[in-house]
Amino acid sequence: MSTSARPRFRSARTAEFTESVIRDMTRQAIAAGAVNLAQGFPDFPAPEWLKTAAAEAIAADHNQYPITWGIPPLRQAIADKTRRHYGLEIDPAREITVVCGATEGMAAVLLALVDPGDEVIVFEPYYENYHPDLQLCGATRRLVTLRAPDWGFDAEELRRAFSAKTKAIIINSPNNPTGRVFNRAELTLIAELCQEYDALCITDEIYEHILYDGAEHIPMMTLPGMRERSVLVNSCSKTYSVTGWRVGWVLASPDLTDGIRKVHDFLTVGAATPLQYAAVAALQAPDTYYAELGNHYDWRRRKLEGYLTTAGFRCFTPRGAYYTMTDISAFGFSDDTAFVQHLIHNVGLAGVPGSSFFSRPELGHNFVRFCFCKKAETLDAAGERLAKLQ
Repeated sequence: MSTSARPRFRSARTAEFTESVIRDMTRQAIAAGAVNLAQGFPDFPAPEWLKTAAAEAIAADHNQYPITWGIPPLRQAIADKTRRHYGLEIDPAREITVVCGATEGMAAVLLALVDPGDEVIVFEPYYENYHPDLQLCGATRRLVTLRAPDWGFDAEELRRAFSAKTKAIIINSPNNPTGRVFNRAELTLIAELCQEYDALCITDEIYEHILYDGAEHIPMMTLPGMRERSVLVNSCSKTYSVTGWRVGWVLASPDLTDGIRKVHDFLTVGAATPLQYAAVAALQAPDTYYAELGNHYDWRRRKLEGYLTTAGFRCFTPRGAYYTMTDISAFGFSDDTAFVQHLIHNVGLAGVPGSSFFSRPELGHNFVRFCFCKKAETLDAAGERLAKLQ
């Protein structure tokens, strides 16, 4: 078969798929020997006690297929932690699905609950996976703008996005890429609109414990009227510095969970068994762990922002997650992609072009995102290279 004939066999639903820009930046950084502040994974070790728990689980021969939707001890640990932190009572037998990371969790949720032609509201800029997930479902994306510098949204624009065709809204708070943490008033408005238009709220809460400057994470599921129409997606990846483990979970009412579990089963069967056992230990961490986590990332946030500001970037200080969005207008490049290529190949530093987080590239051409979930030595090396821009 000739190469030119192959595109004929691609499905229509994937015809417009593009490569992940974030993961491409990592590959380019490796090839160029650049400091990688593009992809959001820590370059420091996971907690020793957590690695020990994983090794012990393998040694104990927890190495075969798990129950598809998660081993009972992990589902119970998820329920216990959710009750302890948010006062939510979740049934581990009927309302929790353990998945292969939040990425698979979001895909399984949308495939289970959204039909072709349904409309799903997404705040823009958005995490790049949401768009292909919706393409796989055949859904129509309705965008609501988050505007710098504080990345708030206009209430009337949000209201106009809802209609009789709205099946769901996706909320990522703390937000990637902006670091925005939605407050109670904003969440209450969204909740009221979901109830008014009989829509679901799907929340990506993977950065729930990475907060700064007194910001508070409020799960949508805790708001009045939202317990049965919210779907919560989360993971061990960010909170416990194990992004490669791919152990996540989805919380939803039993009628929604039924469909999510079926899709998850046929997508992946189940998350890695020994890592599920180790995740039990993670979720049983004391509350002091989460307080220390915020401090752990706060000084990294401040360190990187200092280097960026000195180099001439305008920084939008995040209140959650571990990314800093920046305005690159002062550098005089034609767009974000050209600037990032200059950074990688001439400066030795990788970030993510802001256009990858927007529906139209021109909307993000003045933005670049950097992550600060890195060792002090890595951030200092980034600072040295940023000095070349001055």
